[in-house]
Amino acid sequence: MLDRFSVDLQKDINKIVNLLSSYTKRVYLVGGCVRDLLLHNKIKDLDIEVYDINPDEFDKLMKKCGALGVGKSFFVYKLGDIDLALPRVEKKVGVGHKAFEVEITDDEKVASKRRDFTMNALMLNIFSGELLDFWNGQKSIEKKQISLIDEKAFTEDSLRVLRAVQFSARFGFEIEDKTLKVMQDIDLSDLTKPRILWEFEKLFKAEYLELGFVYMYRLNLFEKLFTCKLNYQDVDKVTKELKEASFVEELRPYYFLYIVANICGFNPYKWAKKIETPNHYLRVFKNQPFFKNEISDKELFVLAIDMPICEWLGNYKKGIIKRAKDLGIYDDVFSGGVSIAKVIEDGFVKEDIKIEYRKRVMEKIGE
Repeated sequence: MLDRFSVDLQKDINKIVNLLSSYTKRVYLVGGCVRDLLLHNKIKDLDIEVYDINPDEFDKLMKKCGALGVGKSFFVYKLGDIDLALPRVEKKVGVGHKAFEVEITDDEKVASKRRDFTMNALMLNIFSGELLDFWNGQKSIEKKQISLIDEKAFTEDSLRVLRAVQFSARFGFEIEDKTLKVMQDIDLSDLTKPRILWEFEKLFKAEYLELGFVYMYRLNLFEKLFTCKLNYQDVDKVTKELKEASFVEELRPYYFLYIVANICGFNPYKWAKKIETPNHYLRVFKNQPFFKNEISDKELFVLAIDMPICEWLGNYKKGIIKRAKDLGIYDDVFSGGVSIAKVIEDGFVKEDIKIEYRKRVMEKIGE
């Protein structure tokens, strides 16, 4: 299985093999990189757990090779794009994502139990290539299913609810019924806005947005996070719209909130503020018109007075991009040959310039 990694990642793995070979042979790739290897997805980062080495010796070795301690109390170090950590168990001792006590363990099964889902608990030995699968993670991947490992441990970290949703949207996986039921009873009030946003930004770029939306609805996440109750009659409309949409890649992060909020009668700009998105979301959502029904060529021209259709989030609908390109308003705003300079030359000043300019362009559309 190690041969499946890219040449660059194999070099990184061999570097760790050489670094640790005189200390231990119980060293495993863990988490998302093993899952993505089985899914044939692109792997960016490597997470490695190191056994049979005490914390002090591990710390000295990490310092010696220039690794940066990014979670020293959790025994986590970063060497380039590789995360190296000692195997640990976590116990919830308070409220919030930092309220955990951490202890080292030397048992692979015990360490893997702290993972959220079975598909994320796979372990691949970098020396022998042996794959450890204590919780039927391979079966979950084959079934395209998201399943929790341990109910008690799962409920101790409420962020796992949002992780399940974004995994579903990214991979096209269904959430197992038992796991979904457990998630429905988890309180999310301890989550900070940055943690919520971190998971949402993964969702926004996902391929199967319709699945993410359906699970958000079934888990009452719109109510819990946006204080908005969705009408069940809109659910099928949104699901169909998200499934059939054709997205411009540069605008992909913005379509989800735009489509869901508008169809359900809410304002995507307000939703973005609610979860404290970066300003670029607010800039994009500001003054974005939405048409529930088909848009005519005349309406496209009117819309293009303010923005080219390549910047309009409604361009995901079938045929819009082609029509806009044929009309010459996809990459450029529509002026109809009217110039601001001529409006000023005719004596208009201040706010009246914009009003008169728009009036003249509208007249061109009506001709």
